[in-house]
Amino acid sequence: MRQKVYAGHAVRRLREKLDLKQGELAQRLGVSPSYVNQIESNQRPLTASVLIAISRTFAVDITTFGAEDLDRLVADLREVTADPLFSDLGLGLQDVKAVANLSPAFAHAFLRMHVALRRTAEWRASLDDMLTAGVPPRADEAKLIPYEEVRDFFHYIDNYVDSLDRAAESTAIALGLLDRADPAGAFAGHLAHRHGVTVELGHADPTAPLSQYDPRLRRLTLSGVLSAPTRAFRMAATIAQLEHADLVAETVASARFRSQTAADICRLALFNYFAGAVMLPYRRFLDLARSLRHDLDRLVLETGASLEQVCHRLSTLQRPGAKGVPFYFAKVDRAGNITKRHSATRFQFARHGGACAAWNAHEAFEMPGRTLVQLGEMPDGVRYICLARAVTAPPLRHGGPVRAFALGLGCEVSFAHDMVYADGLDLKTAPVAPLGVSCRICPRRDCDLRAFPPLDRDIRIDENVRDIIPFTIS
Repeated sequence: MRQKVYAGHAVRRLREKLDLKQGELAQRLGVSPSYVNQIESNQRPLTASVLIAISRTFAVDITTFGAEDLDRLVADLREVTADPLFSDLGLGLQDVKAVANLSPAFAHAFLRMHVALRRTAEWRASLDDMLTAGVPPRADEAKLIPYEEVRDFFHYIDNYVDSLDRAAESTAIALGLLDRADPAGAFAGHLAHRHGVTVELGHADPTAPLSQYDPRLRRLTLSGVLSAPTRAFRMAATIAQLEHADLVAETVASARFRSQTAADICRLALFNYFAGAVMLPYRRFLDLARSLRHDLDRLVLETGASLEQVCHRLSTLQRPGAKGVPFYFAKVDRAGNITKRHSATRFQFARHGGACAAWNAHEAFEMPGRTLVQLGEMPDGVRYICLARAVTAPPLRHGGPVRAFALGLGCEVSFAHDMVYADGLDLKTAPVAPLGVSCRICPRRDCDLRAFPPLDRDIRIDENVRDIIPFTIS
């Protein structure tokens, strides 16, 4: 194992689910009751032998006892506790680690409360502005929360949904997609023969919906502005809607979202998840990615999928017993807004605000079409191979904007041998970019790209000294 696994909360939850006392669990595992007590209180890590004993005795997936979820939870708590609201409490790294380890459910509840508090504060500020301007207020203060709630759901399951992924793979096998490079034709034929749905390609009308399914006429209309991979993707999503609505509903119900809006957003995201999974079936794509050492251009050519579809799919290859390289994936616009973010790694994205200015995703806009390779290090000392490429789409009408965004994909340097992009890169001597989650929680004191001070540190101003950053951090 790459690191010690402290998972007392998981062991305690398993024991309580089985209605066992600590002594009874110890007897089943062949260890002492005091050892079980120390494990549950996170005084001792889970050893490989105990993990194996738990797996064999209770038939549970030992990957659920991993530390990656706790790493992400700690990072999220660190960002939230940097809020000035908590500045007088002196909450440090060890405090948030203790909460995340001993009671992750409480930590998630705390994060939800902070998001709600932040949105309420923003709503009050906007309400003051609207009243001053004479604009009638609307009760929409929580409309952004559902999106964050759905993002967190995928964030904490490593962006992998086992039941849906396996269903997609079965569909791909049944349609013969493992041996053919025309998924669109297979999907159109399947929709027609099994569901009586006709697929029509509409005009290249930028004002029309990109896709529209009419359940009464059983007709799926796809806009002529869509690329071939996107047309196939929309057909696959319609197949998910028609054939796997119950499976999607079960997944949504298990997430226990707080609002119907969040459930609706997640339902659409899961239909799209199926579409990506059926276009790039798990084992076939995993084997192909490994054989090509994750060469993105080759993967696009071999599969016929778009670059974004390939990058997104790579970030989902986390099936227990057949995991691929754990990647993070992000989509960033020119303003630095992260419009998509998924991570099966310890790499963290800011929950609020823009991304680190030192990250090569921003530089990619200056060199569209080129894959930039960066060796980056997060404040926790973990290093990553960071890939970034800018992609542009032409305007849909005269005078329309050119749509541009950057795709970011990366993995820890321990997987460098699996990456063609690490060839020729001396991991010991290559320059390392000091990355952070966001300026508001970044502990680095010597970053020339810092936009504003960290919220959990005091700053000093010397009127007689002027440097690139006009303050020093305590």
